[in-house]
Amino acid sequence: MLFKQQRCGFNGRIFSIRKFRTMHVLENGSVVVQATPLDPRITRVGRWLRRTSFDELPQLLNVLDGSMSLVGPRPHAVAHDGQFDKLVRKYALRRRVRPGLTGWAQIHGCRGPTPTATMVERRVEYDLWYVDNWSLRLDLEILLRTPLEVLRGRNAC
Repeated sequence: MLFKQQRCGFNGRIFSIRKFRTMHVLENGSVVVQATPLDPRITRVGRWLRRTSFDELPQLLNVLDGSMSLVGPRPHAVAHDGQFDKLVRKYALRRRVRPGLTGWAQIHGCRGPTPTATMVERRVEYDLWYVDNWSLRLDLEILLRTPLEVLRGRNAC
């Protein structure tokens, strides 16, 4: 029901993120294939969990253990981190803060898979804006806007 996957967090430290299992496979190696909207690996319950973002709830344990924050750039699988680091020049700068359950990019529709370099760049742009403009007020705004974005269901798969 639960699984852990390696992610790159604050200052590049590797940590185990907790999630509800939503797929028939568990990928946690050097190659992790991102889910797509009609991905046959996603279970029926898993599709609902992903669309509503309930699959992220176990990450509250990551917040409690200090490896994540409520708000910050979303952490990517370690395999993707290496790819994205090569695609986007300033990608590593998003690791100057703890990764979060939700973030500036997510409330601007950057959720779900990132199959193109443009999508990765756009997400990183939002993440870096957040890192450079962090404030308690901004975190509260993101926390308040996140449920609305989840209800909209943009780009969630």
